[in-house]
Formats: sequence, structure tokens, C-alpha cells
Amino acid sequence: MTAPNATLRAVRMGMLMSQDDFARAIRDAGRRAGVPNDANKRLVQRWESGVIVTPRPTYARALEVVTGLPISALGFSLMVPNPPASADGADTATEPKVPAQPMPNLPRASAVSGGNHSGIWLSRYEYHSSGREGTFVGVHYVVVLQHGDRLTVRSLPGSSDSPLTLDLTVDGNVVTGTWVEQTAADGYYRGARYHGAIQLLVEPTGRRMAGQWVGFGKEMDVNTGPWELVFQEASTNKAAMDRYNRPPTLP
Repeated sequence: MTAPNATLRAVRMGMLMSQDDFARAIRDAGRRAGVPNDANKRLVQRWESGVIVTPRPTYARALEVVTGLPISALGFSLMVPNPPASADGADTATEPKVPAQPMPNLPRASAVSGGNHSGIWLSRYEYHSSGREGTFVGVHYVVVLQHGDRLTVRSLPGSSDSPLTLDLTVDGNVVTGTWVEQTAADGYYRGARYHGAIQLLVEPTGRRMAGQWVGFGKEMDVNTGPWELVFQEASTNKAAMDRYNRPPTLP
């Protein structure tokens, strides 16, 4: 008997993806990283059913990119350096095999900013509401994972009822990318989905990124506002995420 990976299934469903959609996203992530894989619906089913309890490193990295969560938070067993081999030398892992690929020479983040931005950060942005005639603040605790020059940012579900995602690229101390927020169904914006672009500068300490967002308003006008990410801690294990899986307390 194998125990189903309910955690991975919940994450996938929370992203509103079918198993086919999820497999396609895994393939796309591998292709973008220069390490292609053969993820398919059957593989996702085997992960979620618990038949495969430890994904190959190629798939583990793609899973982290797609979900924005560390592999340790996706319901899998701890990673092992190499899959076991049978007596005749054949690889006994049951995931689809892909030809060995050399690891790409990915750009490194600026050494001034610490080299790696993975960890838990506090996201804070400001926006003006014409309907309420005021300026408001949106805050989330987010998990940041870095692979080469790519940052995937996902809000912790308990930190806000409006899930937030960012997909960013690091170029020295400049961070550029896109953001998406799905507002709460019972909130003022009635579940509307907003998205746009963002550009941030990483401070020399590497503990804060600050810049501007741009996006569309309810009247299809272009809006902008300040956005910052403030470092909280480097760990992304389950215990760390549990500590921050709550609404942020701000002054």
C-alpha cells in the first residue's frame, strides 16, 4: 500500500491546473532552464498516488519552479543523490527517462546582493482605490525560490485571502518580471484577477528589494505604485513556512 501525495494534489488544484496542465507546465519549466524533461499526465498521477515518492532532481527543480514551493513542502520524501540501480546496472526509477543534459551556465545573481534570494520575504505594495477614494496597502508573506537568474514568488495561503504570484528575472541588482493577484471572492474586488509588470532594485545588503508596479485598473486605466520585498529568513522548510503562514502584522 502506498500513501497518496495529498499535498501535491492540493497544490496543483489550488493552482487551478488539471494533471495535463501541470505536466505541461513542468515540461515548460525544464525547457526554459535548459534541462528538458518528459513530464506527462501519467507521471503526475504516479506522483499524486504515491507510486513515486522521490522525484528525480530534474523534475524536482521543475516542480519548485512551477509551484513556487520547495520540494520538501510538496509531500515527497527526502531527495537522494542518485537513484538505485538493479543488479544488471539498469536504473530502477520509474519516471520517464530523458537523455543526460549538461547543466547550463546560468547567470549568477549579484554577489553584492548575497548571491541567492531564496527564503521567506514580506511583500508590501500600495495602490489607490478610486471607488473608495483612498490609498491602501496589500501585504503577504511570500516564499521566494531562486534557480539561476529566475525567481519564483508565491504567497503563503494563510497570509492573505488574495493569492499572489510573481515571476521574476535577476540581472545584477535589477529584478524585473510580472505579478498576478487573485482577489478574495468575498472582498471589495469580488474575486477579480489583476496582473501587471514590476521592476525592483536590490539594496546592497540583499535584505530589501524596492521599486514600482504597473497594472490595469477597473476602468482599464494604467496604474502604478510602490512595491517592496523585505527579507525575513532564508529557510523555506515546512517549519519556517508554518511560522509565516499568517497575516502579517504591520505598524
